[in-house]
Amino acid sequence: MEERHIQSAYDRDLEAVQAMIMKMGGLVEEQIINSAKALEIGDEDLAKKVRETDRLVDDLEERVNEEVARLIALRAPTAGDLRTVLTVLKISANLERCGDYAKNLAKRTSVLIHMSPIEGASKSIRRMAREVELMMKDALDSYITRDADLAEQVRQRDADVDQMYNALFREFLTFMLEDPRNITACMHLHFIAKNIERMGDHVTSIAEQVIYLVTGEFPDESRPKEDKTSYASEEGAI
Repeated sequence: MEERHIQSAYDRDLEAVQAMIMKMGGLVEEQIINSAKALEIGDEDLAKKVRETDRLVDDLEERVNEEVARLIALRAPTAGDLRTVLTVLKISANLERCGDYAKNLAKRTSVLIHMSPIEGASKSIRRMAREVELMMKDALDSYITRDADLAEQVRQRDADVDQMYNALFREFLTFMLEDPRNITACMHLHFIAKNIERMGDHVTSIAEQVIYLVTGEFPDESRPKEDKTSYASEEGAI
C-alpha cells in the first residue's frame, strides 16, 4: 500500500512538471511565430511582446528545475522514472534556449524595421520559422504520447531547416555583393536565419531525448546535417 502511495505521489508531481513543460512549449511556439511575423509586417510592439514573453519562459524553466530537484529528493525515483525526470530537465533547457533565440530575433527585428527591406527575406524567414514551430509541436506531442517514430520524423526534418538556412545564406551574400548598402541589413537577417536554424537543432535535441526515453538508446549519428556554411557559431548567432 505504501509503495502504491509513493508511486501515486510521484505520478502527480511528474504530471505537474509536465504541465509546466507544455506551457513552456506553448509560449516558445508563440515566440517563434510572433518574432517572424513581427519581422515580416514591421511590428515593433509584437517584437517587444516576444522579448517580454521570454521572461515567462525563463521563470518556468526555473520552476521546472526546482520541482525536479524536489521530486528527486522526496520521491527517490527508480531507474526508469529517473530517466523520465532527466528527460524533462533536458527538454526544459532546450525550450529555454529556443526562447532566447526568439528573443534575439525580436531584438534584431526592432533594428531592421528602420532599414530598407531586403526583397523576399522576411517571407522566407517566416516560412523557416513556421517549419521549426511545427517541428517543436510534433516533438512535444511525441514526448506526451511517447511516440519514438514521430520523434524520429522530427529529427529527420531538421535537414529541411538546414537547407532553408543555406539558401538564405547564399541569397544574403548575393545582396551584399550587389550593393554594399545592403550589408548591415543582410548581416542582421543572416543572424536571424542562423538563430532559427539553431532553434531547429534544439528541437531535434528534444526529439532525440524522446527517442532515448522510449527506447533506452540515443539515435545514431546518421541524421543528415545540411548546414554547410560554418559561418556563425552558436555564440556568434546570439
